Amino acid sequence: MFRLLVRWLITTVAIFVAVNVMPGIVFRGKLWKLALVALIFGLLNALVRPLLKMLTCPLIILTLGLFILVINAAMLGLTAWLSEAFGLQFYVADFWSAFWGAVVISIVSFFLNLLVREGERR
Repeated sequence: MFRLLVRWLITTVAIFVAVNVMPGIVFRGKLWKLALVALIFGLLNALVRPLLKMLTCPLIILTLGLFILVINAAMLGLTAWLSEAFGLQFYVADFWSAFWGAVVISIVSFFLNLLVREGERR
């Protein structure tokens, strides 16, 4: 349970960084609402992303894995759409904002997960 909460916190921080770095990604609200956006993002990544990866497996192989970046952008765009439906004020302007925002989220999450794993080893 603790690991799940840590991953949720990492995702929240990664989305916070993407909002502050990318001009096409906007969040207007309190920090706890950003945590809800991260929850939506995590649920979509757990439920929808594996299905998309399975359906686009030939395309992923053909592009040597680069199509996964497009899937990540789609997950961020879908998160923005669902967040807007729930009134969380998280917006993504266009595909390229979602694409580069997903790259930022992936990089930040990667490094934060490395720090967490390093802390667990000690």
